[in-house]
Amino acid sequence: MNAWLRYGSVLFMAFALLAMVSCAGSSTQQSTGEYVDDAVITTKVKTAILNDPDLHVTEISVETYEGVVQLSGFVSSRAEINRAVEVARGVGGVKDVMNDMRVK
Repeated sequence: MNAWLRYGSVLFMAFALLAMVSCAGSSTQQSTGEYVDDAVITTKVKTAILNDPDLHVTEISVETYEGVVQLSGFVSSRAEINRAVEVARGVGGVKDVMNDMRVK
């Protein structure tokens, strides 16, 4: 029985170590927590843009990586680009905003 307990403990520790390593980020891949944080930021930015009374656009795409938001798509004027960037910067958790929007 003692041998089974020892093998079970070793097996449990191996699985725990594997789980911790697989959830960790690297220089080229986000950790699970970072991915979830970025998804929350993306949702907040999209919601803020859609709820802003000065923006009448639905063609703005929002992507987030490590807190940096990238806005892309088409808008009607340069003023809408500036406002969308301003709104995105005002969302909590946003470290920077990259603008790739175009006036149509």
